[in-house]
Amino acid sequence: MPDPAVPPTPPVALSALLAREDLGLRQIAGPRDTNTVIHWAHTSEMADPYPYLLGGELLLSAGVHIPEAAGSGTYFDDYVSRIVAAGGAALGFGLAPVHDTVPRALVEACDTYELPLLEVPPQTTFSGVARAVWQLMAQARHAELRRVTEAQQSLAAAASRPDPVRAVLRQLAQRIGGWAVLYGPEGAESASAGRAPDGQGPEAASAGRAAEIAAAGREPGDVVRGALAGLAAVVRPSGPGTPTSATDTAAGTHLAAYALGAGQGFVLGVAAPHRDTGDHTIASVAAVLLSLLTGEHQSGSGAARSSALVRLLLGAEPEAVAPLLGGGGWLVVHGSPDAQPCDPVAAAALGAALGSPLVDLARDVVRVLVPADREPAPQPGWTLGVSAPATARDWPAADTQAARALSRARATRMPLHRHGTHRPALTDLLSPGEAEAHARALLAPLTPPLAETLRTWLSLHGSWDRTAVALAVHRNTVRQRIARCAALLGTDLDDPDVRMELWFALRHGER
Repeated sequence: MPDPAVPPTPPVALSALLAREDLGLRQIAGPRDTNTVIHWAHTSEMADPYPYLLGGELLLSAGVHIPEAAGSGTYFDDYVSRIVAAGGAALGFGLAPVHDTVPRALVEACDTYELPLLEVPPQTTFSGVARAVWQLMAQARHAELRRVTEAQQSLAAAASRPDPVRAVLRQLAQRIGGWAVLYGPEGAESASAGRAPDGQGPEAASAGRAAEIAAAGREPGDVVRGALAGLAAVVRPSGPGTPTSATDTAAGTHLAAYALGAGQGFVLGVAAPHRDTGDHTIASVAAVLLSLLTGEHQSGSGAARSSALVRLLLGAEPEAVAPLLGGGGWLVVHGSPDAQPCDPVAAAALGAALGSPLVDLARDVVRVLVPADREPAPQPGWTLGVSAPATARDWPAADTQAARALSRARATRMPLHRHGTHRPALTDLLSPGEAEAHARALLAPLTPPLAETLRTWLSLHGSWDRTAVALAVHRNTVRQRIARCAALLGTDLDDPDVRMELWFALRHGER
């Protein structure tokens, strides 16, 4: 991980600063390494600048702090060693107004401690040097953004081509100037579409899947390949706390591994001779695209969902197409975002968090059909209502349960509420038909909105405020509706016996 003290801006090559003719800087000591970079310019006349440096600076000084007898002792060695210890990248020494030349002892100390030393001519101000650094940073940032944008566009185009996984890998390898490989769930390099090697049939492709390669770019040596495979094992899902990405270096090659989000154990591996600014962003975009591609390919869920939809449109019953979606029992989850309104991206993200691509975005609620073996958990930024497990035949009833559970969660300000399990009660003494007929007769005077208001009000023990929250209306509206219910039913809603009978009817009558 990068040092948090370093700003999220591209560093500037020291050679680029030296190339600025308007500054007239000249390196007079220290290594002339073209890879030396600086992150900012800082001016200080402290004899010990160590406490004030964060690392990566071009430290600028006019030598005001230098005592007259500094050349005969260890002053310059101590001064330069402290700059190096603080992580300073280079030292710029101004020739005006204190010194006409750079002290020779300072030059020798910079050579000894391998700190680049720049001579700043009298006509160049320190603020001018700092401004030049920021100008170069802005240019580098602009170039980085342009490079990342072009890479994103090319990766997206590659994902729409035939054999998209290999196309994305080829484009990624080209953009980073290295090697990109897709590892399968078993840890071996995996063919993107299960294709057989040239001259072999489908059976060979299936049997030799682990031996096939989905990779692109300049293939590295065995040492790098082994190290990258080991890094992929680090990010492959193995339980809570598993990292989603990791980096390393082997044989001078920069390595990175990214766990793909499809939940199938696929991992993207990247090996490059150098690590440029923006490479992580580009690789992350490729990982997202490969997550979508490998998820659809591995589970066949995309084709299965399409087939299920077509069969429903052609008249098939839900229970007949449910096996295409996988799983046995199902849960219906209703989600309400804490920040309105909800957009398709947020709805898809909720589905992904709950482990299901079966998402329906309505005006104020998101409905997700989740396999019953995936226990929904509270999600930050959402209020959820969860139904009891149901078969495809009972999906409509489960949808109603989830809606009521969401209302309950809103009213009680809970992040998630589950529909309660059924327990034997006195109501079980009546047949479902008799109970439903009684409920319909008793509630006949009420319109659906009034019945729903009464149901919510009774479930919340007559609380005006909590009912208003659950229904997203004003508390006075709740009072008016309940008063209207009492008038239409011709009864006293303060009577516990009346409330009990109405609750019975609302539980058994579908309105």
